[in-house]
Amino acid sequence: MADVVTLTMNPAIDLSVAVDRVTPFHKLRASENRRDPGGGGINVARVLKRLGADVTAVYPAGGTLGLLLRELVEKEGISQITIPIATETREDFTVNERETGFQYRFVVPGPSLAEPEWRACLSCFAALEARARFVVCSGSLPPGVPDDFYRCVVETARGAGRRMVVDSSGAALKWALEAGVYLVKLSASELSELFGVPFDIRADQIKACRALIEQGRAEVVALTLAEQGAILMTRERVLRARALPIEPRSVVGAGDSFLGAMIWALTCGHTLDDAFRYGIAGGSAALLMPGTELCQPEDIARLVKHVELDVLASR
Repeated sequence: MADVVTLTMNPAIDLSVAVDRVTPFHKLRASENRRDPGGGGINVARVLKRLGADVTAVYPAGGTLGLLLRELVEKEGISQITIPIATETREDFTVNERETGFQYRFVVPGPSLAEPEWRACLSCFAALEARARFVVCSGSLPPGVPDDFYRCVVETARGAGRRMVVDSSGAALKWALEAGVYLVKLSASELSELFGVPFDIRADQIKACRALIEQGRAEVVALTLAEQGAILMTRERVLRARALPIEPRSVVGAGDSFLGAMIWALTCGHTLDDAFRYGIAGGSAALLMPGTELCQPEDIARLVKHVELDVLASR
């Protein structure tokens, strides 16, 4: 088993195309079509593999698109464990408008999983070898999967020194945190949704993140704030990273690139501070790439040198 195992319960084929302009009622002649394997955990695995990590992607797949998804993951050189399902894997698509630079993202519902199918995914983690140091649960849950599924994964896979990482939203995220994780990655909107109140002030965001740590729901909180940068919090410190000045070509997969680069740095023995720097560089590098290509290692290596951290609080 690899150093890092990612779980994607709602994977997708990500189709990206470009048109001159999006207009109603007319046929839109698309070009630059590209298909990539997608879904939170698969994207994280793609970034980890590009950076040289030993990673295995676990996900359910079904139908013709499920076969294509397996081929695309294999083409990226990623070790994979697929759980067969009866229904068709979904396909999301992104349309890039050349005249304006606008990007339109269409996300379709995932296939409904029967109980034996999602239980097979859970059983996969019960058999994890001790070598897997990080387990990353990333993305939404498809229909049919109970809200507390990630909590069950955390409780099943935790042990032997494994560090559990979660990047999700809504009820799935809330239940995962009930089990307690090593690291949770949140956006500002996900943090507000988690607590049920809007956080418009930075101090309130930090207070909420601190509550997650003091309640034992997470050891490390990474809060991404788009053009405002990001915050990293532990029980001892609060760090802020400024966003790098980049004109984005695409925002698809920036959060997954952030998390993938950060986990890679931790597997290499970097400090948490440096891992945060790599996360910022990874998320920023994804903005440079069109469509669903995610970040590239050479861009991360170049950008990480420009990431500045401010200590907002220290104990």
